[in-house]
Amino acid sequence: MPTAFVLLNVEPGGEEEVLQSLKAIPEIKEAYRVYGVYDTIVKLEAESAEKLKELITWKIRRLSKVRSTLTMLAVQ
Repeated sequence: MPTAFVLLNVEPGGEEEVLQSLKAIPEIKEAYRVYGVYDTIVKLEAESAEKLKELITWKIRRLSKVRSTLTMLAVQ
């Protein structure tokens, strides 16, 4: 099953709202707030690489307080 890790930059003050929205997406297996250059990291799995792309494009990047993302596809 294709897996990706996505690092998110979030508008100041929106970290908890974004985290709760992310946790409501079934394909997201883990989601954490982090300190450093990025504010949030998520691990997600989908049936195909195409589904991962759709999930990132339409469900994660479209959240209102997400400023930017960095996606890393996991290889086995």
